[in-house]
Order: sequence, then structure tokens, then C-alpha cells
Amino acid sequence: MPDSTPAVVLRNVSRTYGDPANPIHALRDVSVELRRREFTAIMGPSGSGKSTLMNVIAGLDEVSAGEIWLGETPLVGLDDTARTLLRRRHIGFVFQSFNLVPTLTAEENIRLPFVLAGRKPDATERSWITHLVRSLGLSERLDHRPSELSGGQQQRVAIVRALANRPTLILADEPTGALDTRTSREVLHLLSVAAREYGQGIAMVTHDPVAASYADRVLVFADGRVAGEYRDLTPQQISDVTIDLQGVYA
Repeated sequence: MPDSTPAVVLRNVSRTYGDPANPIHALRDVSVELRRREFTAIMGPSGSGKSTLMNVIAGLDEVSAGEIWLGETPLVGLDDTARTLLRRRHIGFVFQSFNLVPTLTAEENIRLPFVLAGRKPDATERSWITHLVRSLGLSERLDHRPSELSGGQQQRVAIVRALANRPTLILADEPTGALDTRTSREVLHLLSVAAREYGQGIAMVTHDPVAASYADRVLVFADGRVAGEYRDLTPQQISDVTIDLQGVYA
């Protein structure tokens, strides 16, 4: 079951772009909680607000209205430096394209967040990283560069990197989009384990109903709003719901 502690809270968040006389409403009065130990899939058509949601949670985009708390820290109103520091400590990222540094080994990529933060992992963190590496079958691959790893291995490295400093929330953007079916299932299982056993909050943007079915809940966005929230749906049911909601908000 999800932890009762929210990883991220959004209250009445709106994000508007463009000319005030003819604005583009990327988010419209969105109120959402993403909790620890919960894996949330975020779905919706292009332009529905999914990417903007991820950006405002990560502090990469300013909100036009509303409040966001990352853990117990209010995000709105912080300057760029404060948001960068908060992001480094509290958010891990997993991308479709893996985003590993090609000139670094797997181990160096995993430790990159600590390098960027200007510190070395302590004994507890080193033990945690060792546990993750062993759990994900990467012990024999740490001295390999990304070009020497399969797509699935690269994504595992990215997941370890995201989990390494135990962030409050992991944001995953189409993490299986570049993987084959079997490897996609493995990665989705790993994300489920990260939420259930490692206590992570995870928010995953996806267009794939099969990927979304691995999540504890599915949030469907349309026209900048949360159009629906669902649990325990099959991939076909998720597909049907997203098609129906797109028709309502078209």
C-alpha cells in the first residue's frame, strides 16, 4: 500500500504560456498528490499537460498559479539556485534515451549525481548502491561504457543512478520507449519494486497502456486537467479509458 507521506503535492496549479490576450493553458487548476511507495502512470494525448506537469514538479518550469511542495519544502518562489539544489537532492530522472554520459563507465554514471553535488557517497550510500547494482545484475558491468551495454543494461544503470541518493521522487519519461518487449517488462518490474520495496515515489509518463498497467494508479490528462484517476485496470481497459476521455475533451 502507498505510504501516507506525500512525495509531491500540487494544489490548484496552472501553467499558462504565450500572449496574455490569447494564452495557451498547459495546466488548468491541477491538484494532485504523488505518494511514497506508489507508482503512478501519467497518460494523455500530446499537448494534454503531461510534460508540463513533470517540468513544474522538477522546478524546471514556473507555475502561473498554485502551490507545489516537494516533501515538506515549498517549490514555488524559490530562485534557480535553490531549485537546482532541491532537484539534485529530491528528484531522480529516468529517460527514454537513458541519458548516460558515453565517456563514463557504468559505475561513473551511477555516481554522477554525487559528483554534481560536490560530495562523495557516504558508507550507507555506498552500501545502498552496491545493493542496487547486485539486485539489478550489474556487478559485472560496472567498468563498461554505455556503448558496451545493451539497451536494458543501460536503462538499469540509469535506474540505479536515479535511486542512488534515495530521492523523494523519481520522474520517468517514457522509460521503456526504446526497449524491446521483454526488456520493457523487466524495467517496469524494477520500477514497481523500487516503489514497493525501496519506498520511492514514482511518476511515469507513458503512452503505452501495457506499461501503465504496471502502476498502482493511472492519472489521465486531457486539456491540461486531470480527466480521470484509475486503479487495477487491464491494458485494454486503460486504452479504452484514454480513448473515451480524449473524445470528451477534444
